[in-house]
Amino acid sequence: MTNTERYRKTYCISWEQLHRDCKALAWRLVELNKWECIISIVRGGLIPAAIIARELEIHHVDTICVSSYTLRSQGELSILKNVSNIESRGNNWLIIDDLVDTGKTARVVRNILPDAHFATVYAKPEGRPFVDTFITEVSQDTWILFPWDAEYHYDYVQPIIETRK
Repeated sequence: MTNTERYRKTYCISWEQLHRDCKALAWRLVELNKWECIISIVRGGLIPAAIIARELEIHHVDTICVSSYTLRSQGELSILKNVSNIESRGNNWLIIDDLVDTGKTARVVRNILPDAHFATVYAKPEGRPFVDTFITEVSQDTWILFPWDAEYHYDYVQPIIETRK
């Protein structure tokens, strides 16, 4: 199934909204624990992880590089780079991603770091069981258009009711 078949709606996120939502996630996370490390899921988790690392004053930031999406579909998952301290189970660590969609990536990362706290900015119903904390839920049939994937133009956009005709 291609992305155009799976997603009937688009939810555009601005840089300002993303920053506000990441700060809201940081407010939730600061109450939960004294975190030692952030593991960002690359690529989508890089910017949220940077904002959260700043807000929580976490200086130990690592990445796990996972690839599954193409422009047209979600393909096979592959780990391109694992975390540096692979012996750790992730106790007092945060895993940060922009979005949990189907949970496919989250499931694999959770298996690598079972004791880490998994937090995403946005969550869809299929992926929610795989994360511990998130800020905004969107429907499964919604494509989230992140600011790093978009160019903003000041073109007229039809009202939602007109797009359903």
